[in-house]
Amino acid sequence: MVIVRGTRRFLDRIGEPTVTANDVSTTVLGDWYATVLRRRSPVALFVNETTLLPVFTQLAPARTLLRRFPAAVTTVLTAHGLDPAFVEDEISRTSPVALAPTANRSVVGIMNEFTILAGHARTDDLLEQAVVLARTPCSPLYERHVSPDRELRALAAEHSR
Repeated sequence: MVIVRGTRRFLDRIGEPTVTANDVSTTVLGDWYATVLRRRSPVALFVNETTLLPVFTQLAPARTLLRRFPAAVTTVLTAHGLDPAFVEDEISRTSPVALAPTANRSVVGIMNEFTILAGHARTDDLLEQAVVLARTPCSPLYERHVSPDRELRALAAEHSR
């Protein structure tokens, strides 16, 4: 199971929270945060709470977004060159997806920064935007690996042992 913690704008489009008090993410990466970026064609931005890794995917059709979420994560993890066994294991643990409201203001702040930076992207390719944004230094990671891509590689290496 993976918990997606959505902003109000995201939950209004996708649905009400479904998480119970005992639910926890069973993935190595943990919870994901999500919001909606207003563009000609709306986009969902997911940010991992542990690594701050960004993942973009088209919002429409909104009713299938949570079913498409694991595929989007797979694409981004693969683009970062992670071990296919790690990626497969991580994605196998993402079902079911539970919705919850946001709970970490720091991650919401990073999501807001990524939203601003994505608005200035030189490409419309969502995968390329995610990979480029993952190189952005993020203050919550300064004492560890500085950027989401480095934090992700370190976490994957730690769990591959």
